[in-house]
Amino acid sequence: MASALGPPRAPKPKCALPSHYHESFLEKKGPRVCASPGPEFFFLEDLSDYKKFWAGLQGLTLYFYKSNRDSQHVEKIDLGASVKVTDEAPCGSSHDPGIHFNLFVRNQEIKFRVESLESREMWKGFILTVVELRVPSNLTLLPGHLYMMAEALAKEEARRALEMPSCFMKVSRLEAQLLLERYPECGNLLLRPSGDGKDCVSVSTRQTLSGTPLVRHYKVKREGPKYVIDVEEPVSCASLQAVVNYFVLQTKNALVPFLLDEDYEKVLGYVEADKENGESVWVAPLAPAVLCPGAAAPAGGPKQPPPVPRQHKLPPLLNPDENYVIPIGDAPVAEYENTDALSPGWPKQCHPAQKVQAKLPKPPMAPKPEPKCLASGLAKKLAISSAQAAFPTTGLANVTAELEEKLQRRRALEHSAEHPGD
Repeated sequence: MASALGPPRAPKPKCALPSHYHESFLEKKGPRVCASPGPEFFFLEDLSDYKKFWAGLQGLTLYFYKSNRDSQHVEKIDLGASVKVTDEAPCGSSHDPGIHFNLFVRNQEIKFRVESLESREMWKGFILTVVELRVPSNLTLLPGHLYMMAEALAKEEARRALEMPSCFMKVSRLEAQLLLERYPECGNLLLRPSGDGKDCVSVSTRQTLSGTPLVRHYKVKREGPKYVIDVEEPVSCASLQAVVNYFVLQTKNALVPFLLDEDYEKVLGYVEADKENGESVWVAPLAPAVLCPGAAAPAGGPKQPPPVPRQHKLPPLLNPDENYVIPIGDAPVAEYENTDALSPGWPKQCHPAQKVQAKLPKPPMAPKPEPKCLASGLAKKLAISSAQAAFPTTGLANVTAELEEKLQRRRALEHSAEHPGD
């Protein structure tokens, strides 16, 4: 029995090959690092042999692939820095020197070997075209080759016109000044949108003269495909990157393009699984928790905010309406303290408030107080006499003698009442 036919297999999608200004096979050796850059320099010997790659030039980058069917490069060389191309052949080589050329980028030397003299001239021509933004005229090239380089030049100029420099930031004039002031180590030249809202940009710079900051702003106008620096003698540039390069070259590298260091994050965040659909989301809390010294972080879940220190409050008074002016009693003391017991939750260092006593001046001669069993009338008289003693008068001695006489009489009557038979 014949089995049922399965559904036709869909063809695997093919990765689109990158588009290059020029591409062909290249044999590469190096790079060798310059040991001592200067008028007299030498390169560390590279013992590796030539390796064959499929190479392609796109923009200011030279890409290397394992084969012409690969879309992912394995190596690349940035041509944005100063580049020099020479035809020097390897020392002691028996091969035709017309198939070798050297490329100097920064402090490195890279050797290349091609299949023919025509291929070498083509590579040199395309590299110099994108680096210098002009078609070289000192190479052995056919008119068709020159036309291909002119097309590559037009594409590169269009790419650079749309490409924003790394020092371009969408900030206002005031924000640009603050960035240049706060991060001087990141550079002192910043490109930003112009404040008039038109298709223009502005250049903000900040330098220091004798300790005084000098902030300057320059307008750059867009006139067709060109950018014009609006100064006394206007300068026309092909791209915004050319504008930045003009400022750097004219100031002898005193102006450095601003490049903010974004290697480190400024906001704390973490990945959390959504309880509803199970998808992972990035969560950035508004106020990250700060753990107290010595406290251990929780095992799971979001961090809890630090405990707020409890405010120390005094315990309430037993009688809020009582008067702190206490009359003189039988035995006046120096100070009055609230001896009420505090609850265990209160800290030991929090002491209750002390009562403030308004003491009257002690009379010079105070009579001995009577026991509390005396009649209320006599006690009131003694209290009145004690209060009057605080304010001495001319008849103070007579009043005291009279009170002592009445007291002796009162004691005699009480004694006779208790012992009638005596």
